[in-house]
Amino acid sequence: MSIEAKLEELGITLPGAAAPVASYQPLVVSNDVAYISGQLPFVDGTLVTGKLGHDVTLERGQEAARACGLMILAQLKAAGLLERVEKVVKLGGFVASVPSFTDQPKVVNGTSDLMAEVFGEAGRHARSAVGVPVLPLDAAVEVDAIVALRPA
Repeated sequence: MSIEAKLEELGITLPGAAAPVASYQPLVVSNDVAYISGQLPFVDGTLVTGKLGHDVTLERGQEAARACGLMILAQLKAAGLLERVEKVVKLGGFVASVPSFTDQPKVVNGTSDLMAEVFGEAGRHARSAVGVPVLPLDAAVEVDAIVALRPA
C-alpha cells in the first residue's frame, strides 16, 4: 500500500509544508538520507505555544508533537520523497518546559506513535526527547528527523 493510501485509510490529511522561519533548508538529502529540519506544531493553522508544566497540558503537548510529525510528513511529500521512505531512523524532540516537568518522552510519543501508525515497523526509530527553556516563536514542541530513503 502506498503511503498516500495509508494516510487516506487513517483519515490523515497533511498540512502544507511550512516555509523556513530563518536561513536554513527544511529538508536536505544526502546519500539517500533525508534530514528534516525541526518542525513546529501547527494545529488548525495555529502555532501551539507555551511551556509544558506551566500553561500547556501533557495532552496538548502530545497533540503538538503529533502536529510536528504531520509537518515532517508534509516536508517529505513536498520534496517528492514520501513514497521513498524506507525507515524513520531518528527523531529529535524538543519540549519547551519548566524545570520540574519530566514527561518529555510522553510528549514526543505524539510524533513517534504517528510514525509507527503511518509506516508500521519502518516507522520505529531511535529518538531523543529533551526539555528546553524556550523554542523559536515560543513553540511548545519542535521535532526534527532523519529518514532513510529507497534509492531513486
